[in-house]
Amino acid sequence: MRVIVVGAGIVGASAAYHLALEGADVLVVDRAEPGQATAVGAGVVFPWPVGEADPATRALWLAAAEHHPSLLAALSDDGGLPEGGYAQVGGLRVAEDPDALRPAGDELVRLRDHEGWGLGEVDLLDPGEPARLFPGLRPDLAALRVSAVGRVDGRVLRDALLAAAARHGARRRTASVRLATARGRVTGVEVAGEVHGAHAVVVAAGAWATELCRPLGVDLPVYPMRGQLAHLSLPGVDTDRVPVVLTLGDQCLLGFPGSRIVVGATREPDAGFDRRITAGGLRDVLDEALAVAPGLAGATVGELRVGFRPASADDRPVLGTLPDNPGVVVATGLGRNGLTVGPFVGALAAELALDRRPVLALERFRPDRAVPDQGVPDETGPNARDIGPAR
Repeated sequence: MRVIVVGAGIVGASAAYHLALEGADVLVVDRAEPGQATAVGAGVVFPWPVGEADPATRALWLAAAEHHPSLLAALSDDGGLPEGGYAQVGGLRVAEDPDALRPAGDELVRLRDHEGWGLGEVDLLDPGEPARLFPGLRPDLAALRVSAVGRVDGRVLRDALLAAAARHGARRRTASVRLATARGRVTGVEVAGEVHGAHAVVVAAGAWATELCRPLGVDLPVYPMRGQLAHLSLPGVDTDRVPVVLTLGDQCLLGFPGSRIVVGATREPDAGFDRRITAGGLRDVLDEALAVAPGLAGATVGELRVGFRPASADDRPVLGTLPDNPGVVVATGLGRNGLTVGPFVGALAAELALDRRPVLALERFRPDRAVPDQGVPDETGPNARDIGPAR
């Protein structure tokens, strides 16, 4: 069976890997557009949904959390993930008032003990304790700690999946692409004027999936959510295993090997595909970080990144086949949760492309679902809220 995967982010890479494992003839086509979410995401992996997630989304998230360690194990046996690509470091949601954290802590304990969520240890840290775990953190902050939170380098995980897919026969091209049709049905993709036929096409093009599907008469409820973030350097400080910190304003701080701290990101639903790092965005990122970790004021500002998360108008993923083109699988709309949920969504997309019944009911995620007031939500500005934790 020949399957073309459009998009080489975390979803497309996972889909290609799972398809290649099943013996499919896989071609991955990606135009390497600057600002792809996987390449610029902060890298937080949360094992639970944050916000008012509906039951279908909660079920998807639970299955994604269970899939993540099994995928890492499979990659370990299939070429491995380079050191520093992933680590379970735990997470801290900080607050000035410890009592403000108790309701969330009680809910997480309930999810763990009664609904089977793999959250690990969940406990409250008194003021002063979090400052001993993360460099530069304010000594007056308390925290809710969850041990199962992880951090991942999206580029490293993506590349490991694509390399493993290639070892199983997948091919890859970097080029612009459009869906090829004949008599109203998608027959493959057109690359540089050449049509590549396929039995199925997986559209995993992130925030660009909407423009790809529009010629089919399908208006996906997906739009770009711009996010700006900064990489800071703390020479001589061991940042390999520091926990992820969720700030008072729901941004994040997390450490990577090499004395590196990532801070951000903004959430800008009204920016379109504007790739600029803005003065206001950078100010908000640094102000938010320094508000909880003033000790980072002396850090060196290194790389600045901007990317476009594929957000959905109703805060639910977009996953399923197109009614008039059952051979087209759309997998996008994960917002800022792509590195958490994306690997599993890619696996589900592979199942759909192989015309298999997925392990979850996906009706609520249909690409053609009715979405009230489609488009960019009313929230605007760099701190607009989105479902789920900042990543």
